Amino acid sequence: MTVIRTLVVDDHTLFRRGLIALLAQEVGVEVVGEAADASEALRSAAELQPDLILLDNHLPGVTGVATLPALREAAPKARVLMLTVSEDEQDLSAALRNGAQGYLLKTIDGEDLAAALIKTMHGESVVSPEMTHKLVRAFVASSAAPAAAAPQAAREAAMGALSPREQEILREIARGASNKEIARSLSIAETTVKIHVQHILRKLELNSRVQVAVWASERGIFSAS
Repeated sequence: MTVIRTLVVDDHTLFRRGLIALLAQEVGVEVVGEAADASEALRSAAELQPDLILLDNHLPGVTGVATLPALREAAPKARVLMLTVSEDEQDLSAALRNGAQGYLLKTIDGEDLAAALIKTMHGESVVSPEMTHKLVRAFVASSAAPAAAAPQAAREAAMGALSPREQEILREIARGASNKEIARSLSIAETTVKIHVQHILRKLELNSRVQVAVWASERGIFSAS
């Protein structure tokens, strides 16, 4: 198994040390360095050339988002994954525009974080379910052709590939609901939701929930009833 050499950047010592201890328990993840501010992060990234950088946004002096371009220049091959408390839509958009491969909230549990690291190294974009709705909204706002303007016939043809239950779950994903929230809303098991999500990804030839949400937005499905 390829080991993911990881640099952790967070100014809160207690959280940073706890995160490092958590990652140390994960097979295939090795924390090779840590930093408490942007300057230290840039030095460490240039010296260590990690595979992945976990980056907080609220750093002293310069934010993580503002540091992204320089950080990617210091370690060109590293993938950067934001791990922050910020649920701000502008922070999310700026992070992705500046080259972050994903945006996760610190409320994520350890198992999901480890899975997100692996997905990131496989080239997928990962965004916390709570932020998916905001990502879609930002995408629609910046698009020259609003998603809702997609022809009705095209939308119906695309949805025709999915079962009625899969269509329900698609809309829930587009609204930013997690698997647990979808399961509760539709009164089905969370494992059943996961299976349906896999089917949706396969049928639509997409790789992640983020792509599903944007796909739905482009076709006006997000606002469909």
